[in-house]
Amino acid sequence: MNKSSNDIRIIFFDIDGTLIDMNKKRISERMLETLIRLKERNILLCLATGRTPLTLPRFEGVEFDAWLTFNGSYCYTREQDIFSNPIPADDVQTIIRNAASIGRPVSIASKNRLTANGKDEDLIAYYSFAKLDVEVTEDFAQVSRGEIFQIMLGCREEDYPRLLKNTHGARITAWWDRAADIIPAGSGKGIGVEKILTHFHLDRAQALAFGDGNNDLEMLQAVGCGVAMGNASAQLKEAADDVCGHVADDGIYHYCAAHGLL
Repeated sequence: MNKSSNDIRIIFFDIDGTLIDMNKKRISERMLETLIRLKERNILLCLATGRTPLTLPRFEGVEFDAWLTFNGSYCYTREQDIFSNPIPADDVQTIIRNAASIGRPVSIASKNRLTANGKDEDLIAYYSFAKLDVEVTEDFAQVSRGEIFQIMLGCREEDYPRLLKNTHGARITAWWDRAADIIPAGSGKGIGVEKILTHFHLDRAQALAFGDGNNDLEMLQAVGCGVAMGNASAQLKEAADDVCGHVADDGIYHYCAAHGLL
């Protein structure tokens, strides 16, 4: 990071593999301390995740200023919505049928519901990263006709074309090779970052971001300095402005300390 630490006004953090070690499935005490000290420096903190608002972790003693959820499809502050962009209704039904055609159950997410029409090993494992169980409910079809911001399912990259067949306003983003998130075509973490920066009247040069997965690529490109974790994918590291240490080694803490942010 070449700019002065005094220029940084907001930091975007992915959760899984960035703030939370996916093996320990918890945030470290040093990372909690880092977030608290950044707040004391009056730096705005934003969670930027593929998770739904219902599955966001709570970190003791830390108050975030904004949330970028569903990989950017729904962004908000404590006071108001900033950006709300559900998947086109016709595409939701098409994707559910496409997934069924390859034998895959799906989980759908609205702002306040998370439900599935079945579960398989990959979807169960995907949910376990957020310490959740897949809930199959009888009202799945009814919920699917409302505003759906994200569809999650177990799959492989070669399945992507079949999943999106005959859709017009959806796209796939993924941070794990056994599952994917389907989001609106006009969304993504990069779009979410832009909306949040506009809301706070900030320039991208005043923003820093940390991520580890390929779904963080657009986010790292949308800020003045995008930092890949030491445990990040090779593709993300190559695209990032900088690389910090591994999440298990409190890489963000050491990066922030080295660059005068603490």
